[in-house]
Order: sequence, then C-alpha cells, then structure tokens
Amino acid sequence: MVLLNSSFRYVCHLFLTGSQPSGELTEDSTMWRSLSKYVCVFFLLALSGLFFLINNINVLEQNLNCQTVSTLYQLQSSIHTAFFSEAHFPLDRNHSYCGLLGQEPSPEEALEERYLLESIAWPEPMHHSESVSLDHTSDPAHSFFVILPARGRSEWYVGDQLEAFVQMYDFQGHPKSHGGDFLLARLHSSELEAGVAGQVLDHRNGTYSAIFPLLWQGSAQVEMTLVHPSEAVHVLRRLREERPDRVFFKSLFRSGKLSQTTVCNLCLPTSQKPLCNYTDAHTEEPWYCYKPKLLSCDTRINHAKGGYVKGLLTNKEALLFQGGVNIKVHIHPSGSDSVTVLPEKKDKADERSSMKMEPTRITPSGYYFQGSWRALTGGVIRQFNDSSAITQCLKGKVVYMYGDSTARQWFEYLNDLLPELKQFNLHSPKNVGPNMAVDSTHNILLRYRCHGPPIRFTNVIASEMRYVANELDGLTGGSNTVVFISIWSHFSTFPVQVYIRRLRHIRRAMVRLLDRAPGTMVVLRSANLQALDPEVSLYNSDWYSLQLDWVLRAMFRGLDILLIDAWEMTLGHHLPHALHPPPIIIKNMIDIILSRICP
Repeated sequence: MVLLNSSFRYVCHLFLTGSQPSGELTEDSTMWRSLSKYVCVFFLLALSGLFFLINNINVLEQNLNCQTVSTLYQLQSSIHTAFFSEAHFPLDRNHSYCGLLGQEPSPEEALEERYLLESIAWPEPMHHSESVSLDHTSDPAHSFFVILPARGRSEWYVGDQLEAFVQMYDFQGHPKSHGGDFLLARLHSSELEAGVAGQVLDHRNGTYSAIFPLLWQGSAQVEMTLVHPSEAVHVLRRLREERPDRVFFKSLFRSGKLSQTTVCNLCLPTSQKPLCNYTDAHTEEPWYCYKPKLLSCDTRINHAKGGYVKGLLTNKEALLFQGGVNIKVHIHPSGSDSVTVLPEKKDKADERSSMKMEPTRITPSGYYFQGSWRALTGGVIRQFNDSSAITQCLKGKVVYMYGDSTARQWFEYLNDLLPELKQFNLHSPKNVGPNMAVDSTHNILLRYRCHGPPIRFTNVIASEMRYVANELDGLTGGSNTVVFISIWSHFSTFPVQVYIRRLRHIRRAMVRLLDRAPGTMVVLRSANLQALDPEVSLYNSDWYSLQLDWVLRAMFRGLDILLIDAWEMTLGHHLPHALHPPPIIIKNMIDIILSRICP
C-alpha cells in the first residue's frame, strides 16, 4: 500500500506538472496541468473502485464453494500481478511462487539440493511451446526406430546387449535437431510372458539410443513409446514451477452451529487474507489454510482435496497434449522390431565381463519371465502362491505401511489374501484410513496410515494427518518390525525442492530407526507409470513421476533398505499402465518383500 501511495503521488505530480518532481514548471505546461488534474481525479476513482472489487472478492469467497474460490483467487492474483510484478521468474530461493515453501536449507542441505536438481536436469527444446507450432514438434507417426546389428555378427545370445536407434521427426516429416523428448523403451515376449525395461540415451540432436540386456532365450520384441515431446515437457516444467496451486485443498472449520470451509495449500499468498499456520513443530513441514472470518484456527475439523484448477494451457500448448497423437504413442520400427535370442555361449563369460565396463552397459533391477519377476540384484525371489506360506512368513511380525494409495494397495492385498486377518473398524473411510488388521492366532499386525499433506484424499480427519518422519520416530523397531513406505504421487504438482525436503526428513528418521533397532526391515517403493490423458498429464504426468523417482533413488542410496522398483516393474509388464498397478504386479512386489523376510 505504501508503494501504491507513493506511486499515486508521483503520477499525480507528473500529470499536474508535466515533469519530474525535481523539474521546474514551464509556461507550456500550464494548459497541460489544468487538463491533467481531471486525469488525476479519474485515476483516484479508478483505483478506489479496483480496491473495492478486491475487497468484495474476499467477502464473496466466504460464501462460495472451493471451485469458485479458486476462480476468484485466480482473478485476484491476476490483478495483484498486474500491479506488483514485472515478469515471471524461474523457481529459485529468491523468486518462487511462494516464499513460504519451508525453512531455508542449511549449507549442506542446499548443496545436496543443488546436486539433486542438477542430476534431474532435462534438455531444453530449441523453441519453447509459446512460439513453436505443432508442425515443428515431435510426431511419433513420422518417427521410427531400427535395431542395430550385433557386434560384428548377425546373431544375438543371452547375455548380449541389444541396441535400437531412434530418429524423431516432426509433423511435417522433418528430422528433429534437438533432444528432450520423453521416451520409454521395453523389450518383451508375449509368448514367454517376459519383459524388461530399456534405458534411453538422449544424444541431444533428435536421435536416441535404446539399450536392452538380453536375458531370456527365444523371441524378444522392441517397443518404443513417446510419452511427451520435448515441447510438452517444457510446459510441464513451467506448470510445476509456476503453478503449484493447480491442485488445491480445503478444510472444514466448525464450532457449535457455526462452520466454514476455506482453501488450504503448502503455500498461500499472504496478501489475500489472514492464514492459519499448521507447520509441523518437529519436521517444520509447512501447511496453511485461509483463516475463517468468525472461527479460530484450532477449530479445523478435516482435510480434503478441493479440486483441480482448469484453463492452464494456451490453445497452442493444448495441441501438445492430445491422446492418440502425442501422449504415450508407440513409435513404429523401420524393418523388424524383434530378434531371436540364442542360448548363452559358454565362452561368453569373459566377453560379458569386459562389456560391463562400457559406459552404456546397463543392469536393470530385474525382469519378468513366465509372468514372474526375477531379480538381477538382491537374491532369489520365492513365489508365495498360497496364503499359508505368507502367513508363516509374517508370523510374529508387525507391519507398518505409510504413504499414499499405492502403499494402501499392499495392505488391501494382504488383508484380502490372508483368511485369518481381521480388519478392525476404526470408523475411518476405507480408502483413507488409518486401517488395521490382526491375525491373533499367528500374532500378525498390519497397519496403514496415509502420509501428511499434501494428500489428495477426501475428508481426512485433521487429527489423523501424520508425517511419516514423525511416525518413524515413534516406532520401537526390531527384528519383528517391517516398515513399508510409498510417497511420491501427491508431490507431482509441486517444485522438486518440496519433495527433497520431505524425503530428507524421512531419511533422517529412517536412519534414527535403524540406529536404535538395526534389525528393522524398511521397504521403500518407487514411483510407477500410469495411464495418461490430456488432463491427467498436467497433474500426474509420468515425467513428474520419473523426476521424483530419480530423486528418491539418489537420496536413499547406500542405506540398508529394500527398494521395490515399481517403475521397472510397471514398464516391463505387458498390462496397461495404471496409477494403481493390477494385482499380478502387486503380487510380484509382495513376493520380493516376503523373500527378503523369509529367504
């Protein structure tokens, strides 16, 4: 307001004098001064009307639902931006969407954060989405891949490495000259129920290499998919940094007969209205709600997803997100898309050892064969095909599951499979939790609790909102304790720094748990692929998930925990991608965990 007052005085002086404040009034400016005083009055009236409109928006918000609140908030933000902002800045600690993203990191934390952000840096497109037409973006229909010949021979053997060359073209049939497209690669055999994820290397010139280990004898077919063109990735990155409010939340406040619902989020503009600060005292994880006008902040009843902000794209940008055109579309081969893999040569061991030194040599976490996941690291995976084997393995165990709905899937899978598990009625919504099931005969306890905000569940009781780090600090741990953690999907709309901070708190609590109870088994689940359409892509794109997945792996590398590679397990499988993977994939995940508990 002080800035506006001084600006107003300056404008009026300029109108009245026709000069800078330090200048002298001339004869030529006398007529201009007599006319411009009316302009000054008009400016004052217009400014008063503008502030009247803003104040009335604040009043109207109290009586409208959350979707309308979001619309009015966007209008108010636009007005605010027009007066106070000169440009949109890229996200950093000085110019971010909101200055309340959390406590400033320590020098060590800032160094780690910088390293992680640099490690997930994505190539920029040659032309940004605002200036490029669809014709000059990547078109999977014009693009192709070709399987490259084996090293000096025409046959492939188990233990070899297969490479495919990918050339991307635009919609006009011209080869792309820059990288940044988001591609997926899979090698599979439908008759063998086999599949493995491939590694994609971006050569930054419109060409890519897809590299696969040959792990089974028989047919092996290459599948290449364009998830998003580079220009669409640029849009997704902009939304993540500039519009972390595109999923908004709400809370109900109630005292007696008086109640009110307000908008909540990880950060909210402080210029709109007073805030209720729900920053966690232990982890210092921030969370805010707009304060109800007639109720105190401690009358908050629940937390819920409010909705999704619409109208995020320009008409030109929307063309980059078209189902069946440039979202998860297969790229066709030039020539054959498959090879026949022969049994491993007896003299291949020495050659394979030397090939491991190559920079492009890859080792996935595992692969499917005959429908079952086979690990390439971490030991043999047993098949737990009946409930009695699972019950015996979990006998005497307390299993804690924390996270999102993909962690709840594990609870539901075990609860449905084990007949002697009885789920207690904790009078909480089934899909929200907390949930608990007990097998008193075999002394098995399963517990599930969702992670703290941001969580897009509906109607979570405020007192049940717990941060995973705090829950871990409350565990005794020990050889009979198993902890499952899955936390990724609900962070896709926020800057990566938010996810880094959350994982840092979980990692510290995890280290404390393993220090005081070294026998505790901790299982961490990675992100997985999911079905995408034009709308889902803007909030939960696989590109967001991939970036979070890279961060998670880096932050927990070296700890004595079990990582369930949900990314490769959903990429390698033949079933369609889904946010909640189908039961057969969940079974394979559970088999990995049980094989570690009961090797």
